[in-house]
Amino acid sequence: MRMFLLLLGCLSFAAWAAPVEQNPDAIKAQLEDYYFDAARRGDVPMLETFIESGYSLDTRDSKGYTALILAAYHGQAPAVERLLAAGADACAQDQRGNTALMGAIFKGELQIAKRLMATDCSPDQRNGAGQTAAMYAGLFKRLELLDALQAKGADLNAEDPLGNSAARLASGEIRTAAPR
Repeated sequence: MRMFLLLLGCLSFAAWAAPVEQNPDAIKAQLEDYYFDAARRGDVPMLETFIESGYSLDTRDSKGYTALILAAYHGQAPAVERLLAAGADACAQDQRGNTALMGAIFKGELQIAKRLMATDCSPDQRNGAGQTAAMYAGLFKRLELLDALQAKGADLNAEDPLGNSAARLASGEIRTAAPR
């Protein structure tokens, strides 16, 4: 809490020192930047400050990323764990519909992906392109995760609009045009 108050004090001083450039919206934007940067860097003490202050954990940036999505994508396991423990929404999707789990699979962050699979999100949640986490696991040959997703109930034969399924992608068969 002290850190958050110190941060607010610094931002208030900045607003006083440059009143023409600073306004409440600018201060809010700066706080968001600090929050998202802390998630990317895995700065758990800074995230803790935001959590203790009651900051909205599922705040989104201009691309729809939440702190959890950013922490997962950047391989920040302790930050992912802390955000989940504080109640961050593991099922949240960015503007393209991708989740923290999809980002972790894409980046090969297997331990983070396993932790995210332990949440209450549907294993068949789809992004805007109709792809599931299992399809990502198949495409990027994360076979260990593919098995774990299947054990959680993921449908490995579900298809995206192009006719790709997790099973097909894992075998190397990739469709780039919709089947006729």
